[in-house]
Amino acid sequence: QLQASGGGLVQAGGSLRLSCASSGRTESVYGMGWFRQAPGKEREFVTRITWSGGSTAFADSVKGRFIISRDNAKNTVYLQMNSQKPEDTAVYYCAAYMNRYAYSNRNPGYWGQGTLVTVSS
Repeated sequence: QLQASGGGLVQAGGSLRLSCASSGRTESVYGMGWFRQAPGKEREFVTRITWSGGSTAFADSVKGRFIISRDNAKNTVYLQMNSQKPEDTAVYYCAAYMNRYAYSNRNPGYWGQGTLVTVSS
């Protein structure tokens, strides 16, 4: 089970940190990541990180502004969002990848509930 938190309202240029805690058996998790869905748009990939090696990938739209990290001891993944823009407004979903194939294809096996991030201009 994935529990996301940390959403809220932030002004453009500001920062916000999301957390996603896993209560399941993380030894079977290959990686975790975040997607987002803006109003009227499809869900899109944001970022991902492998659970063991910490290898990361980012969507071009957030590269250089967002940072993903993990705390293996706490079974938690974090998304630090800096220099936020109004177009970052969306419901953010954390996700877990159960194997390398799913990770490579951005096809999570588990989803957390969404957390709303609103960036005001």
